[in-house]
Amino acid sequence: MKIFKVVTTAILACTASLAFAQNLIPEPAPLPEKVVLNVGYLKVGHLSPILAVDERLKKFNVEVKRADFVRYADARTALLSNTIDLTAVGPLDLAIAAAQGSKNLVGLSGVASSPKFLVVRKGVKIEKWADIAGKKIAIAPGSAVWFQFAMTLIEKGIPYNSFTAVNVQGGGTAFLQAMGRGDIDAMVLWEPFESQAVTEGLAYFAKDLEYSQSQAVGAELGMIAATRQAIDTKREAIKRFLWVYMDEQKKMAADNALFAANYSAYTGLPLTITGPSAQVIRLGGVLDVGQMQRMSEAAFKQGIVPKNVSDQMIELFDTSVVAEITQR
Repeated sequence: MKIFKVVTTAILACTASLAFAQNLIPEPAPLPEKVVLNVGYLKVGHLSPILAVDERLKKFNVEVKRADFVRYADARTALLSNTIDLTAVGPLDLAIAAAQGSKNLVGLSGVASSPKFLVVRKGVKIEKWADIAGKKIAIAPGSAVWFQFAMTLIEKGIPYNSFTAVNVQGGGTAFLQAMGRGDIDAMVLWEPFESQAVTEGLAYFAKDLEYSQSQAVGAELGMIAATRQAIDTKREAIKRFLWVYMDEQKKMAADNALFAANYSAYTGLPLTITGPSAQVIRLGGVLDVGQMQRMSEAAFKQGIVPKNVSDQMIELFDTSVVAEITQR
């Protein structure tokens, strides 16, 4: 039974990893002529290595023109329309685009991972999976974290209708407001709002309800993707973008205080929130082609996408660009 068809419209409206542990090639030379990269920015913690990228790219003769987005789905739409060249999107966005018949969105790398725990309102007891029965749980229908949660329930044999799903539109602030009012018992959310709810005393992490390790979805938080056209015409500029991003990422992964500070500067959030959140996030992508194929097949089986495009992931998750800037 395809129990998740109810969110298909909402979603369609949403390999190798960056592997920062690998050694980068020596700093590349500047391009002989200036190239403009149109880059999508999303202000979430796991993408904060991008903070210094546009300034550093100037020495490589690459100019960044920035477009800001709130949701992965909006960034995906911009890529598909060739409005931007490069951005982060959700891991499932590649399958969503491919199932719509587009081969213009090409995944290049994952970005980060983290454990995912159900965030439970203070005063509500949820200690094991059976405890979610009858609870009001806020979700963002079609989001990457929702897919992680939903597929974990399937793999654990937990009926999706055992709890009341409360669809929350908008950003993470709307979730926090709902929890503060007592409208919900728990929420399936993303950083920094998870840590913010805990830091502000609204909620606690249900540490035995971890949902980032499903076989179908895995722990990846995002994916850097580019248009096919940009890869064909601006490949050298994209390589320099990734080189700088990975260099920043490696520094931050090795220095949690630096990560928290950059996270704060990028998102505008105080260190009291970004500090705990940075402790949770593990910079460095964990996506590979196999995970992309499993994710695509699972999305099809649950009616989230209308076509099984798992066989296309070998072509659409392009590991070659990252391979050209890392040493073997």
